[in-house]
Amino acid sequence: MPKVDNGNRSIATTFIIVGFETLQEIELLLFSLFTGMYILTVGAHFLVITLVAVDRRLHKPMYLLLANFSMLEVLYTTVTVPKMLDALLTRRKEISSPCCLAQFYFLFGLGAAENCLLAVMAYDRYIAICRPLRYTTMMTGRTSIRLALGAWVGGLLAALPPAVWISTLKFCFPNLIDHFFCDYAPLLKLSCEDTSAGEFVFMVMSWSVILGCFFLIMVSYTLIILAVIRIPSSEGQKKAFGTCASHLAVVSIFYGTVIFMYIRPTSHIRFPMDKVISVFYCVVTPLMNPIIYCLRNQEVKGAVMKTLHLLSNENDLVLRAIGAHNINFSESRKD
Repeated sequence: MPKVDNGNRSIATTFIIVGFETLQEIELLLFSLFTGMYILTVGAHFLVITLVAVDRRLHKPMYLLLANFSMLEVLYTTVTVPKMLDALLTRRKEISSPCCLAQFYFLFGLGAAENCLLAVMAYDRYIAICRPLRYTTMMTGRTSIRLALGAWVGGLLAALPPAVWISTLKFCFPNLIDHFFCDYAPLLKLSCEDTSAGEFVFMVMSWSVILGCFFLIMVSYTLIILAVIRIPSSEGQKKAFGTCASHLAVVSIFYGTVIFMYIRPTSHIRFPMDKVISVFYCVVTPLMNPIIYCLRNQEVKGAVMKTLHLLSNENDLVLRAIGAHNINFSESRKD
């Protein structure tokens, strides 16, 4: 039930997520598509995490950071996709105010943590290529854990002030969020109050986190490129670039969508393509990232092939044991 404030305005305590209202005819198709992509995303990222945990060849700072990135991607996708799937299947599009604010906080907190972690991963590649002799002393396992933890904590803390501020706002009817999750701009459109000061603070924080991390990544890769150019052999240059290719591809895809959504001067204005772009960075990109790392990284590919080979051998042993048991059982019946 809506509340009424002193100004006799109806205050919304729940929201209706509009989602893909214009595509009602194909909502079941969208549900099937996004469900498959979500299952593949979670499975692929947990595969990466498992490989890093069990394969001793991947017990390196680079892959420890990659495992943290995969966990972030799983959580980041889970914040929005299950609710979107529920709305597509059951058409239950109502979401309570606390759940909406929690979704907003974790979406931006985990997104900010991904920004920080991508910067840490770029720094790791810089040390590996530009300071190879000091890599083992500068990027120890303990150091990489601290850097990863710093990225998690930094991202979640960065999202806290805007989430607290939004929780103090009053929202008026109609309580329709023109998106498939509780995004920043649609929430502000429902506010009954002047939000210009808060919007400015959020813009400054967004620019600081996103462009700050992006600047650090670009500085790292500029130094990497300068170092690689000085390598005399083409084989050495190719090998050096190969260690960075997967990370650079992920950075390009991630920032290409995030900068468009949250750094543009008119980020408070909704464009028709915003939902499509949001689907891309909430659903498509998290699925592409583990594929990129597995295809571009020889050590990860080797770990995958080794795991598949071990599973194949175990299946053969199980089948042989079952066959031997059946033979023994048949012989015993004859006797």
